[in-house]
Amino acid sequence: MNDFAEFGNVPSTMLAEILGREQVMDIGVRPLWSDIPRVAGPAFTVRCPAGDNLMLHAAIHRAEPGSIIVVQSGDVDYALAGGNVCAVAQRRGIAAIVTDGVIRDLGEVRTMRFPVFARGIIPIPGTKSAVEPLNIQVRCGGVRVNPGDIVVADEEGIVVTPAARRDEVLAAARAKLAKEAGESLDAWEEAHRARINKILAEQGFADSTGSDPDA
Repeated sequence: MNDFAEFGNVPSTMLAEILGREQVMDIGVRPLWSDIPRVAGPAFTVRCPAGDNLMLHAAIHRAEPGSIIVVQSGDVDYALAGGNVCAVAQRRGIAAIVTDGVIRDLGEVRTMRFPVFARGIIPIPGTKSAVEPLNIQVRCGGVRVNPGDIVVADEEGIVVTPAARRDEVLAAARAKLAKEAGESLDAWEEAHRARINKILAEQGFADSTGSDPDA
């Protein structure tokens, strides 16, 4: 199993705990249809200025299969992509599109079940005139994303693992997954209760219910 497939087994919630807030895109970037599958892959980065979508349309023919196209959008007033663009991306094996902009033709995208994470939808398309370099550092959803960073996106959110931390983060995720798999809810509840009661005691909390939290 390759590393990208392994990252696909790690929930975004777990990666967020490992990496911290700065690697998690803001809540405005979200899945555009329900029951969206978790996707994981290397970032192919795109920057589109306000009102223009040329470079995303160029990227779908250049990104490698398995890539997640990550787009820094200049606005949310014009759609970056529509049904045909997403269909071609899907046919070429691109895993998903993640953008802090908007798309259109949501019904078509939902029907083909192509994963798109964006700020929303709008019916009017952008123009195609602004040339920008591909695969440079972008900022999407408040996170700096470099080409080759590992993007994991699911219904909980989008987390970006810097390529340089790939092995470290994957090892931490493996350890957490193994621990969770071997821990029952009863064991978790007992440990959780002890931890919370310890914090409360350290903060001088007095239980106003009069019950004994350790009873």
